[in-house]
Amino acid sequence: MRFLFSTGSLYTYGLARCFALAADVGFDGIELMVDDRWDTRQPRYLQALTDRYGLQIHAVHCPFRPVPGWPSGKVETLEHTVRMAQALDTSIVVHHLPMRVGLIILLIQGHRRILPIPGWHPDRTYRDWMAGEGYRKLQEESGVKLCIENMPAWHAFGRRWNGFHWNSPDRLTRFPTLTLDTTHLGTWGLEPAAIYTQWRRRVAHVHLSNFDGREHRRPEVGHLDLARFISALATDGYSGSVTLELSPDALDAGDDDEHIRQALSASLHRCRAWASVPQPD
Repeated sequence: MRFLFSTGSLYTYGLARCFALAADVGFDGIELMVDDRWDTRQPRYLQALTDRYGLQIHAVHCPFRPVPGWPSGKVETLEHTVRMAQALDTSIVVHHLPMRVGLIILLIQGHRRILPIPGWHPDRTYRDWMAGEGYRKLQEESGVKLCIENMPAWHAFGRRWNGFHWNSPDRLTRFPTLTLDTTHLGTWGLEPAAIYTQWRRRVAHVHLSNFDGREHRRPEVGHLDLARFISALATDGYSGSVTLELSPDALDAGDDDEHIRQALSASLHRCRAWASVPQPD
């Protein structure tokens, strides 16, 4: 398996700086998080970064929201992302499930609060397209694997909410290729190794991070048994990519670059050690 660095882990940094840090630490490649910066959406520039740092872009993550100069609809945005992946000779495009309800995000005393709004269905067109022939046709004709990502729980009004269509381990198996996101499973109280045994051959990509009540922690810091999960992948002969997709604060973004390099190096070393230990029968 390959270990990739997600540029989303340091999305507040310039893209070239993300490539440089990943190259210094020894990652096997890059997962590109597409956002509103043109640097993340221009294949010629991205290829120049790949050549300069010797890191191939093995996965492209569809943007979370509309970005300047691209179509605003989620179907069209995904199609645009696929075309960019083709231009980069990248075979994996990660994208999100359609939302069941709309939401409002509030910042209260420095903490983000998500409030679902029942009766508001902002992703109805996207959902219908994914449930019909359009999604299957794009996957078959593009030559790109569209890897649906399992999504986290929302916490509001003292309870846990599922804000996305098909967002449960049994219903996600309707899709042929999945991105297994470990920290998102953690928000539901699920262990990645157990879900992997259920999804198995549908897992074409992995987002790796831990969960300690906060999402996207470093792999060795949190409640999830990621050693068991990575070992299960290795034992199973998983040959795809595992992306470290972290929150910038988990890496102390803004600190000296050497501090960030050391943190990333420690996490990458731990992941490779886990991969070298076979899972007991």
